[in-house]
Amino acid sequence: MVVEKVRGAAPAGALPAGRDAPRPGRRWSRYSGRTFYLFVSPWVLGFLLLTVVPLGYAFAMSLTNFDGSSSLWRWVGLSNYRELLHDSAAWSSLARTLVYTAIVVPLSVAVALGLAVLLNRRLRAVGLFRTVFFLPSVVPVVATAIMWKLVFNRDAGLLNAILERLGLGTVTWLVDPTAFYALIILTLWGLGGGMVIMLAALQGVPVELEEAAVVDGASRWRVFWHVTVPMISPVIFFQVVTGVIMSFQVLVQPLLLAETNSIGAVTNVPPSTHLYMVQVYQEYFANQRFGYGSAMLWVFFVIILIITLLVQRSSRFWVYYEVDRDQKD
Repeated sequence: MVVEKVRGAAPAGALPAGRDAPRPGRRWSRYSGRTFYLFVSPWVLGFLLLTVVPLGYAFAMSLTNFDGSSSLWRWVGLSNYRELLHDSAAWSSLARTLVYTAIVVPLSVAVALGLAVLLNRRLRAVGLFRTVFFLPSVVPVVATAIMWKLVFNRDAGLLNAILERLGLGTVTWLVDPTAFYALIILTLWGLGGGMVIMLAALQGVPVELEEAAVVDGASRWRVFWHVTVPMISPVIFFQVVTGVIMSFQVLVQPLLLAETNSIGAVTNVPPSTHLYMVQVYQEYFANQRFGYGSAMLWVFFVIILIITLLVQRSSRFWVYYEVDRDQKD
């Protein structure tokens, strides 16, 4: 009887009936999955704590009349959003921001592409020229704005000194209506980063394609427009999207170009450079309406998201991806 029980029992180390033996790579796959989650956990935690939580807190604040310091705030529901619908100053600043974006983004992409094409040629000391054009993009925006404020100075500025030498007279750059053009010049000053990205894209274009077009009798301009531009169109699309998002969020430059008092505080931003973020800044820190400012930012987020999706939607008509061609083949 004892012998029969011993014969019927499973041998030591065997799995119970109904369970399969573990595959050799299964334990390793579990380990690699844990390793993946371990490595991405800092980013996930940072995203949750520094992005999701502040966004949720800002949305909750937009439903209150919080002033930034007083504890006597109360829940106001959607009244901040209803007030924003009738705020003419906010919508005027938004329209001004749209005009600014419509001018700056195409201009910055075109100038960056032109510089990249120029510096992609075999020129003497081309590395020096690339460095010179790229350097302004690594200078902090505050230092750049202060430098250009000195250049735009009406009485002692370098730009007016050059204009006087040419017999064109002086210009009051930092007041309306020329303050808007001064802001555009200041923005274009830092396009060296975009130029470097364009230059990298141009150097990735296969030379065989351009040479084949030349052999077929295409002019230099037709080669550039019909071969080079389509090949770098994904990079142009990236530049347009990031340029739109960044130009909508311009805040520091208009404030630093504005007049300041004896302690350095901004006293008067010209109407032409009073962009949407400047209006938000005033609602937050001048009027101490944190709830209303948060509502403005949430509406602004939705507007930027819609415009970005429209640009993304339009990319199917003008952006060329090699992977699509391979899939069709």
